[in-house]
Amino acid sequence: METTRRPWLAVVSVTAGLFALVTTEILPIGLLTSIGGDFTVSDGMAGLMMTMPGFLAALSAPLVTAATARADRRRMLGAFMLLLALANLVAAWAQDYGWILASRAAVGVTIGGFWSIAAGLAPRLVPAAAVGRAKAVIFAAVPLGSVLGVPLGTFVGHVAGWRTAFAVLGAVSLAVVAALWSVLPPLPPEQVTRLRTLGQQLGRPGTRFALLVTFLIVLAHFGTYTYVTPFLEQVTEAGLGLITVALLAYGAAGMLGNFAGGPAAARRPYGTFAAAAAAIAGATLLLPVLGRSSEAGAFALLLVWGLGYGAVPVCSQTLFARAAAPGAEETSSTLFTASFQATISAGALAGGALLDRSAPSAVLAVGGAAALLVVPATGWWAGRTREAVTA
Repeated sequence: METTRRPWLAVVSVTAGLFALVTTEILPIGLLTSIGGDFTVSDGMAGLMMTMPGFLAALSAPLVTAATARADRRRMLGAFMLLLALANLVAAWAQDYGWILASRAAVGVTIGGFWSIAAGLAPRLVPAAAVGRAKAVIFAAVPLGSVLGVPLGTFVGHVAGWRTAFAVLGAVSLAVVAALWSVLPPLPPEQVTRLRTLGQQLGRPGTRFALLVTFLIVLAHFGTYTYVTPFLEQVTEAGLGLITVALLAYGAAGMLGNFAGGPAAARRPYGTFAAAAAAIAGATLLLPVLGRSSEAGAFALLLVWGLGYGAVPVCSQTLFARAAAPGAEETSSTLFTASFQATISAGALAGGALLDRSAPSAVLAVGGAAALLVVPATGWWAGRTREAVTA
C-alpha cells in the first residue's frame, strides 16, 4: 500500500508547491487597491507587483535551470520553496513599496526555477500508465490557485489586512518544504540543460509558433485580468462580497477548463487553443458593455473567461512539447515557463500603463483584440501542419 501511495503523495506535494507559487504570484490582483492605497501608489504602479515576478521568472528559468543542471531536483525544489517562504514573509513585514518589489523579485526567481523542474516531473514520479493523470493533477495547481488561493487570500487580506495574507502564504510555503522532503524520492538530473540546447530548441518552427500564440493569449489575459478588481469596483460598482465570489467562480470555471482542456488539447491542440482564445476575447470585449453597472453580466462573463483561460496553460505546454526535440523535455518545460512568465510581466506592465492613461474598459478592449488574433493564427498553423504531414 505504501509503495502505491508514495508516488501520488509525491505528485500532490509538487502540486502543493505550485499552488503556493501560483497563489503568491497572482494574489496582488485581489489586493491591488489595498496594497497600493497603503503605499500611496497608483493602480498602474501597483501592477508592478505582477510585472516584477514575471520578468525575473523569464530570466531565471533558463539561467537557473542551466546553472543547476547537475543538482538533485528534489533539493532544488526545496530550496526554491524556502525562497518563496522568505519572499512572502518579507512582503508581510515591508515598510515601503521598495521592499514589496524586492519580495516580488524573489518570487520571480522561484517561479522560473520551480516551474521549469516541476512541469516535467510526472514521468519520474509515477508509472508510465499514470503519467497523464499525474500531469493533470500537477497542472491543476494553476486554476486551483484561482479557485482557492486568490479568493481566500483576498478575503483574509480584506478582513485581517493584506500583510496577514502574505504571512499565511509564508507559513504554507514552509509546510510544503517539509512535504517535499518527506515524500519526494531523490531526483538526480537525467538531462543536462545548457543555454546552447535552449537556443537549438528555439530554432524549431513549432517552438516559434508556440511562443507567438502563448505571447498573444497571455498578454491579453494578464494585461486585463490583473486589473479586473478596479474594473469591478469602478465600472460594475460591485461590492467586496461580490468581487470575492466572482473571483471564486472564475477560478472554479478555470478548474473545469483545465480538466476539459487537457484531453481536448491532446486530440486537437490547435482547435482547443483557438476555442480558449475565443472565450477570453469574447469575455473581455463584452465586459465593458454587459458588465457596466450589471453585476449579473459581469459575473457571467467572468465564468466564460475562467473557462477559456483554464485551458491555456495545458494547451501552451502541449504545443511546446509537440515541438520539442527527442530527449529535450526539460528544455521544453524551461522555454514554456520563460515565455509564459515573460508575457505575464509584459501584459501586466502594458495593462498598467494603459490603465493610468485611460480607463479599465479600454484595457479590456485592447486585451480582447489581442486574444482574438490567436483564433486565425492557430487555424493557419493547423492547416500548414497538416500540409507538412501530408506532403
